[in-house]
Amino acid sequence: MPIDHQINGKPIPESLQKIAKITKLMDSQFRIPGTKFTFGIDPIIGLIPGLGDLIDYAISAYLLIAMVRNGASGRAVAKMIINITIDGIVGLIPFFGHLFDVFYKANRRNLVLAVEHFEEGKHQGSAWPIVLPILSVLLLVFILFAVLTYYVVKYMLIFIFPTGGI
Repeated sequence: MPIDHQINGKPIPESLQKIAKITKLMDSQFRIPGTKFTFGIDPIIGLIPGLGDLIDYAISAYLLIAMVRNGASGRAVAKMIINITIDGIVGLIPFFGHLFDVFYKANRRNLVLAVEHFEEGKHQGSAWPIVLPILSVLLLVFILFAVLTYYVVKYMLIFIFPTGGI
């Protein structure tokens, strides 16, 4: 499937084409026939208990870091962090989080921010002093959630199958 070379009517710079491909895969690769409704693999990955949300967040963080490397401003990056944090936190809520993933499309929102930044050329400068501490804390939160999920599932299995046989 060919990559779209525009987003919201704005051309995607060559330096963001790889990010655009991953964004499309995550948020809008598939279309429901007869509709304009699209979704990607983000909500599908999120179905893996605990680990799925961590994987989704890691991919979103990778895309964010790639945009920073391409020169996204601190202000744009802060908005991007808010987008993936909202997506990550709401994504933790059973059922509603998966439905939210289908409609919110944080990665696409972030690509739009990056394209707008490059088109307008405003707010030049490094965003690393903002990005690294926030991503580190959020990554720690998601890792702790994954570990907690592991132990909850483990103890539930022990409770259900006390003799060790499944």
